[in-house]
Amino acid sequence: MLFPVYWMVNVSLTPPGAMRKSPPDLFPGDPTFDGYARVLDEQLPYFGTSLLVALGTAALTLALAAPAAYALAKLRPRGRGPLMFVLLVAQMIPGIIMALGLYGVYVKLGITNTVWGLVFADSTIAVPFAVLILSSFMSSVPDEVVQAARIDGAGPFRAFWSVVLPASRNGVVTAGLFAFLWAWSDFVFAATLDSGGSMQPLTLGIYRYIGNNNQEWNAITATAVVASVPATALLVLAQRFVAAGITSGAVKD
Repeated sequence: MLFPVYWMVNVSLTPPGAMRKSPPDLFPGDPTFDGYARVLDEQLPYFGTSLLVALGTAALTLALAAPAAYALAKLRPRGRGPLMFVLLVAQMIPGIIMALGLYGVYVKLGITNTVWGLVFADSTIAVPFAVLILSSFMSSVPDEVVQAARIDGAGPFRAFWSVVLPASRNGVVTAGLFAFLWAWSDFVFAATLDSGGSMQPLTLGIYRYIGNNNQEWNAITATAVVASVPATALLVLAQRFVAAGITSGAVKD
């Protein structure tokens, strides 16, 4: 499983003259960092756009999903069951179908080729998943804790903000991380809704870079290596939160 990742790093350090050597070197004998220099020179704007889209998607997802999950888990409104089913079905819709539907709306609103347009589009996938994750997690918070806060004078929002949300930290981190990763790796929405804008995400940058430089494999793989760094770093830093957030609420006493 890890060998393709290693080979990507190996190729990114291989000089162009040794790229087609047979058999290939398992370790670059004369490593070069020219590919990484080209990444910083040519791909940096794409990194900035992807970072804005991913952070915006994570923030919008949590802003919408956390209150909705609290309402479903603790306020228990009418139609809770069918709504949870609709959220589950929403995750089964292929992204290309949603992208085509959003394109017509975006054209009328004039928000194609914009960062916020991609943020809204990526959130359509991230929000249903985040609501399901957070509602399951918030259901495990004892009702007695919420009732104690209500007795002390806290309203529904104060109980959510001061009691349930801090107790659901692992779930919040998990939902935010998955939203970030979805937006960071999105290609379908980017290619459909932002194919001609001046601020394009990294996935489009890599795609077009391959088309224009299909012989410069060390630069192409160097771009892929650098693109993997933010996601890898976040997964490592948030590993214990993600593990707890996925398993919490799976069983009940």
